[in-house]
Formats: sequence, structure tokens, C-alpha cells
Amino acid sequence: PAALADFAAAGGTVIALAGQAGWLGLFRLADRLREDAPTITARLAGEGTALSLLSGDAQPVVDAVAARLGIRDARGGLDPQGKQQAIVDMQRDDKAVVAMVGDGVNDAPVLAQAHVSVAMGGGTDLARNQADIVLLNERFASLADGIVLARRTLRIIRQNLWWSFAYNFTSVPLAMAGLVTPWMAGIGMAASSLLVVLNAMRLQRAARTDRASAEN
Repeated sequence: PAALADFAAAGGTVIALAGQAGWLGLFRLADRLREDAPTITARLAGEGTALSLLSGDAQPVVDAVAARLGIRDARGGLDPQGKQQAIVDMQRDDKAVVAMVGDGVNDAPVLAQAHVSVAMGGGTDLARNQADIVLLNERFASLADGIVLARRTLRIIRQNLWWSFAYNFTSVPLAMAGLVTPWMAGIGMAASSLLVVLNAMRLQRAARTDRASAEN
């Protein structure tokens, strides 16, 4: 009936109770969003991350949740194989690194398919076993913090590799030409290693700054 469709469009799973006299009532069952879910999706979208919602729930339910989270790509009515195929299509078409967050038994295949898989600490054992990362504190904010840290780490690694390349590119020819003595080479190598370590320690300072900002 039309009332059932309207009730379902508001979000949640609708269960109808009927008897010999006809319809007796409708019950809408829905999970509450995590408190930090809208904040984390907005933060990730602001950083240029493409977000998708894959669910086995009915499409109207998925659309309602996606609207609250600001997610445009929302796909409902998917079985485990459908979720996995969606990830395969993303990996093939976009050639992007795909990260999947899940916590249910049905999420195990898609967690195994994604490049990076994240399971909630309170999720099923199967989901945690298939995941690369488990969020023990149950906070989505930790996921965003991890992405920021990973990007910073990759940037630091690239900087250190470029420095190592530049150092060896200049110092080796000088040493071969006899313009660098052993003691000079030793000091240069030690200074180069120290510079790499100090550059990597910037990650700790940035993490402390982020924690201080979050507390304030």
C-alpha cells in the first residue's frame, strides 16, 4: 500500500503487522548513526575523498542514511557478492585506492577485495579477521586521523628518498674523484642519516599538534 511505501521512504526497515481484519500496524526499525559519522564523512569529503555507501538494506533506507551523511553514491539491496563487484568496478574504472569499512559477516568478501580494509572493534569475528585495520576505540575519527597520518608519512618518505638520491648522486662522484676523504665521507653520511631521522620526527610533532587542537 501507499502508506507502507511512504513509511519506508522516511528511512529504516518497515515491518507490517496484519490480521484477518486487515492491516493492524507498521513498525519502522532503524539503527542510529554514530555520533561522529556526519563529521567524519564531511571531513573526508572536504579532503577530496570519494565516498560510497554499499548496503544490503532497501534502497529507500540507504538513500535516507546517505542524505544525512552527505554521500551521493548510495547503493542498496546488495548481497555480499554485489558489494564485492562494486569494489571491483571501482578498482578497475577509477584506478584508485579503495578502502572499505565494515563490521558484519556479509562484509567479509568486500573487506578482502578492497585495497585497504577497516573493521570496527565491535564487529563480527569474520569481519575483523578479513580486515587490515581494526578500530578498537569504535571512533570513526580515528579513521580520518589514520588517513592524514598515512599521507604525511608518504610525503616524508618521498622527501627522504629524494634527499638520499641527491646526496649519493653528488657524494659518490666526488669520492671517486678523490675530492672527499674518508673522514669527510663519514661525517657526511652521519649528517645525512641525522637529517632523515629529524625529518621523520616531524610526524610526532604534527600528531601532538593535532591532539592538542582536538582537545581544545
